[in-house]
Amino acid sequence: MGLDLWGDVAELTAAIVDIESVSGHEQALAEAVEEALRPLPHLTVERDGDTVIARTALGRAERVVIAGHLDTVPVNDNLPSRVEGDRLYGCGTTDMKSGVAVMLKLAATVPEPTRDVTYLFYECEEVEAVRNGLLRLAEARPELLHGDFAVLMEPTHAVIEGGCQGTLRVEVTAPGERAHSARAWMGSNAIHKAGEILDVLRAYEPRKPVVDGLEYHEGLNAVFVRGGVAGNVIPDECVVTVNHRFAPDKSLAEAESYLRGLFAGFEVTVVDASDAARPGLTHPAAEAFVAAVGGTPRAKLGWTDVARFSALGVPAVNYGPGDPPLAHTKDEYVEIPRIHECEERLRAWLTE
Repeated sequence: MGLDLWGDVAELTAAIVDIESVSGHEQALAEAVEEALRPLPHLTVERDGDTVIARTALGRAERVVIAGHLDTVPVNDNLPSRVEGDRLYGCGTTDMKSGVAVMLKLAATVPEPTRDVTYLFYECEEVEAVRNGLLRLAEARPELLHGDFAVLMEPTHAVIEGGCQGTLRVEVTAPGERAHSARAWMGSNAIHKAGEILDVLRAYEPRKPVVDGLEYHEGLNAVFVRGGVAGNVIPDECVVTVNHRFAPDKSLAEAESYLRGLFAGFEVTVVDASDAARPGLTHPAAEAFVAAVGGTPRAKLGWTDVARFSALGVPAVNYGPGDPPLAHTKDEYVEIPRIHECEERLRAWLTE
């Protein structure tokens, strides 16, 4: 049986959740989404891998993009879905199949929006960036991501979260010199030297800049430490992996320069980097979205694919029914009233 796009959006969420779609295995869900959307005469639908793109072409003055990923983290004995009170439990309920359900319901039941809409249902968001369906489109067919404004249906508990933080992961290497541990004075202990790196981290005071009216909270933390070769050898190297979450008033280059300055005297190697995205809430399309949805926007304290839109010059926000702290947990759930709330507010925006 196919997906029912005209019934209750919470029931549609449950049906989507019950189609297992761990990253790399989205085919069944992508096929269900494609099958449900292709018959709709007001949409042009195409498939790229396990990413489905559905677009209106009504000649409106403005185009908006609404995007959501189809994949989930691995199942943790939390399928099939179940309802308890006003909560729908199951893998991906919060992150982010409830958002995908809202997208599908709107795509089907708003045939003549006041803005042209591109709906993007994409694969492999929860894994390494090179597999991300949205990244593939951004590189091969960026015109499909173009618009005046974009909404990413990431979990925000029905609160607009503007932009996103950038993330930079570096390896900071403390050097030493090997020696027998019985004659430690003949060498130099790299693990001891790494204490200076940890001192920098302990002394760090988070910056809390206000960007486009939203306050971000930066972070700098050790996430891995490796060193030592044997129980009787003074180590000649210790590597501390440091993750820096930076606000969108910093470029990636500025964030890297900042870290190299903090750890001057140590070798610093970048191992992973993603730029931040400004909220863009002063853009007229964004202002209209905030007015239609309501509430007080807050900063997104994490990285999301809004950064891909920002890189293309498209202002973007995060807005979805899921509750961020519940994402990826065994007892993941979404509050059913939040699903209905997001549907109603987005419908108002698309039809105002």
